[in-house]
Formats: sequence, C-alpha cells, structure tokens
Amino acid sequence: MNQKMNISVLTVREIKEMVDNQLTNELIEDDLLLSLSNDPRAGVQKIYQQLQRYRREQYQEHQRLEKLFTYEDNLIKQGKEYIAGVDEAGRGPLAGPVVAAAVILPRDISIVGLNDSKKLSAAKREQLAVEIKEKALVWTVAEADVEEICSLNIYHASILAMKRAVEKLAPTPDYVLTDAVRIPTMKIPHTPIIGGDAISASIAAASIIAKTHRDNIMYQFHRHYPQYGFDKHKGYPTAEHIEKLQLYGPCPIHRHCFAPVAEVVSKR
Repeated sequence: MNQKMNISVLTVREIKEMVDNQLTNELIEDDLLLSLSNDPRAGVQKIYQQLQRYRREQYQEHQRLEKLFTYEDNLIKQGKEYIAGVDEAGRGPLAGPVVAAAVILPRDISIVGLNDSKKLSAAKREQLAVEIKEKALVWTVAEADVEEICSLNIYHASILAMKRAVEKLAPTPDYVLTDAVRIPTMKIPHTPIIGGDAISASIAAASIIAKTHRDNIMYQFHRHYPQYGFDKHKGYPTAEHIEKLQLYGPCPIHRHCFAPVAEVVSKR
C-alpha cells in the first residue's frame, strides 16, 4: 500500500475488504495500520482494533512456538543434528492397537497451532497432521497390536511401539525426546520429558501424528464392527462402548486382558 494513499476516499466496506485480503496473505502492512489509526470513522477504528488484536495474537503465538523448541535448541547447541520426538496414542482404550509416532522437524519450521494433541479439536489435529507431514524432515508410525498389548501389558506395548517408530526413522536420530517414558532397549540416547507433548515441538508433532493415525485405524475398524461405535469413541471406555460391549460381547480387536472386557467375557 502506498503510504500517501488517503483511505478516507474508501468506504468502510472497501477498507474491510482490503484488510481481509492482507490477512489472507498474512501480511499486515505498517502503513495501512498507520492510516487506519488516523481515520476518525468508528467503523475504521473497529477494524484497526481488530488488527491490533490480531498482531498481538500472532506475536504471542510466535513466542509460544519459539519456547516450544527449547529442548530441541539446547540439543542443537550440543551438536545434535537430527532430534526426534516420539509419543503414543491409545493406552486407555478397550480395543484396537496402541500407536506411536516419531517425528524429526527442521529447526526453521513454523507450524501455527502446534500443541499437545489432547488440547486440539479433531478437525484441528487433522489439519495440523497434514502440515506436519509436509514440513517434517521425516515422520513414521508404528503399532503394537492387541495380542502384544495383552502379552506384554499396555505400558510395555506402548514402549515397543515407540521403539519401532524411532527405528523406522531415516536418517537415524542423534537424540530422541519422549513423552515421559524411557525406552530401555533403545540404544539412541534419549530424554523422557514429563508432559513433553505440551512443551516440546517434536513430541507435540508426534502426538498429533499418533492420535490422528490411530483415529483413522478405528474408523476402519468401525466398518467391520459398526455395532460398537468405534467411529465415535475410538475404543475408549465410554458409557456407550461399555453398553455395546455388554450387549454384543467382545470382537477380535477388543483387549481381553482389560478388566471391563474380561468381565464381559466371564459372564458369557
């Protein structure tokens, strides 16, 4: 925008369209803000205040994302090049596999909204999963199935899935950040971070990939076993799921070693 342009010749609607166009391109020009701030019309001042809020929110989000790379930045300073984040999804459900994802992000990446998958809506997770897969240096997913969950227990099955996801990465990471758990049999040095999916960019990205991947698996299982409603609860022990489990009994993807499922089996 030309700094000398007199926006007083424009209607408020025309100014709004101009601003919307700049927002679409994520470029708010300083001279436009200056012109808006000097315009006495109430409608223009409302637009100006909205833009100021937008810029503050953008700055705060930028600061949050920078802080999210604190662990990665510290490892980069130590000479680590490929830093992977790993997380799992599906410890609590009564059915289906536990899924892990591992992600290596380039440091210059910007993914607005990146966060712990549990803090995001399903639609936002799906949107971010696509962006993460496009921008990540590499990402992988791995599973531990129902048989492994019941033979190992869910904790060790989760660790197995995480180890599998990391081992599929190419290039091999120099260091791994995990969400709270240590992987004893993994030779790559790693650090468990309590609540890591909320404070590490790499783990947050892995949590989103793991969650969306597992949800999609459960959608597929819903096609085979529609009576349980896996498309809604993804296998978690909701009241609806327990009711359907008691009504129909367990199906092949139910975890028979989990108490609610074992209880139903014992009564049939």
